[in-house]
Amino acid sequence: MRTQRQVVDYSLQKRAVLRELLAGRVGTYDVCDASPYLKNAARFHGEPTERRCPICRSENLTLVHYIYGDELKQSAGQARTLVELPVLAMTLREFQVFVVEVCLGCDWNHLVEQYLLGRDGLTGDGDSAHEQDVAAAEGVGRRRREAQR
Repeated sequence: MRTQRQVVDYSLQKRAVLRELLAGRVGTYDVCDASPYLKNAARFHGEPTERRCPICRSENLTLVHYIYGDELKQSAGQARTLVELPVLAMTLREFQVFVVEVCLGCDWNHLVEQYLLGRDGLTGDGDSAHEQDVAAAEGVGRRRREAQR
């Protein structure tokens, strides 16, 4: 049961930033600016990877997953582990996940991707909430036309 949808990949933007850095048009301090909150989220909630940092090349990158959505209320904006995401996806209708890669050595950070998760992605028969709203609105319009006759 995969509910991940509307995936946006930021790898081209990352390549452009690295190209600007290598060309000398952007300084290292401009791209290595991870906040203390992001670094703590990477330490405690991050997912270690085997990929090396493109800047310092001495540390492996860590992925941090931030969640946002109306149903989350006070939990919106929190970092969550990768294990928690499927559980949330089964309990909530829809929320957005932002994945940030962080180097704990040189403070490099970049948005890697974003996507939607939640139960709304499980409807396999084509009946989404939007389609139900459209059908309800058409029914109201039909009843109004019949009442006018």
